[in-house]
Amino acid sequence: MGSKNKLKRFKENETFENVIQPTREEVFSNSLKLKGNWKKNFFKNNKPLMLELGCGKGEYSVNLARNYPDHNFLGIDIKGARFWRGAKTALEENLDNVGFLRTQIELIDLLFEENEVDEIWITFPDPQIKYKRTKHRLTNEEFLNKYRKILKPGGLVHLKTDSEFMHGYTLGLLHGLGEEIDYAHHDVYGNPHSPKEVTSIQTFYEQQYLEQNKKITYIRFRFKPSGERAGR
Repeated sequence: MGSKNKLKRFKENETFENVIQPTREEVFSNSLKLKGNWKKNFFKNNKPLMLELGCGKGEYSVNLARNYPDHNFLGIDIKGARFWRGAKTALEENLDNVGFLRTQIELIDLLFEENEVDEIWITFPDPQIKYKRTKHRLTNEEFLNKYRKILKPGGLVHLKTDSEFMHGYTLGLLHGLGEEIDYAHHDVYGNPHSPKEVTSIQTFYEQQYLEQNKKITYIRFRFKPSGERAGR
């Protein structure tokens, strides 16, 4: 994408009522008024709040919003020129249960109150295979602790990825931490019992992976109360 096109999209994002772009000052000074009030002040309802982390073009968030009108969906990504497409589509279709938040995922525990979020979706994240990149892996223990903090008790986390490495790494970590794995499969399209919300939505890149005969993996898990975790 050319720089002119990016700048145009950044400018448009500023006019979109379904896009929130907090300043670093708002984040770090704890002055973002939406924190703790996302349902009431942004979505103007009390429906369950679902996050998609690393939402890219926003395809998954928009499709979830279409399929589940009784839930609120918030796509999160630092690349505003990418999720511009999802934000624009949502506005064109008058989808009032989906929005987009431009921020680093590392900061989400500063943007949501404890227990404010009902579910989290992580869709096709960069597996960050090299050891020196593990701090950016979205299911490492540091990130898991942030998710645990903002999720309501028993809130679900979904990981959908084409990376067998990411799937195995996450499963191993969750087992080691004693968390509750609700469902896991290394080939969701090869399993007739896969959840509908996992197989009924395909992003552009996911379709490409499938055309290359890459298997799509999925894990659904929840955090146990601290006293019930293994070795804790």
